[in-house]
Amino acid sequence: MKKWLHNYIHCGLLGWFLEMIFTAFHAFRRRDLRLPCTTSLWMFPIYGLGALFAPLCRLLRRFPVMIRGLVYTCLIFTGEYLTGTWLNRRGLCPWNYERSRWNLSHVIRLDYAPCWFATGLLFERLLAENEKD
Repeated sequence: MKKWLHNYIHCGLLGWFLEMIFTAFHAFRRRDLRLPCTTSLWMFPIYGLGALFAPLCRLLRRFPVMIRGLVYTCLIFTGEYLTGTWLNRRGLCPWNYERSRWNLSHVIRLDYAPCWFATGLLFERLLAENEKD
């Protein structure tokens, strides 16, 4: 349980950090050099669920990176859909992708697949490093 909590906190913090970099990059693209970044407290527990990848990472370690990344992308999309739908029903969802033509139910953007691919591999790396501790 201690190891899982350790992974949960690390995945939550990594996810928050990545989201801040991602939103600051979008500000840069809009030429807002203040680089404001946004996230929500709801995102920490959602990103923390990346800790659930730990057993899967061990199972997939011998597979090519493309397979591992695609598996993680599908799982992240599933988690994003489930948590986004749950939060939407309560009027609490911090993201809304209705303006994107690549959205599914306003809570998933299929064009973000490369970002989730990379995020899944970063979580894999983080979880592998935590295994060594």
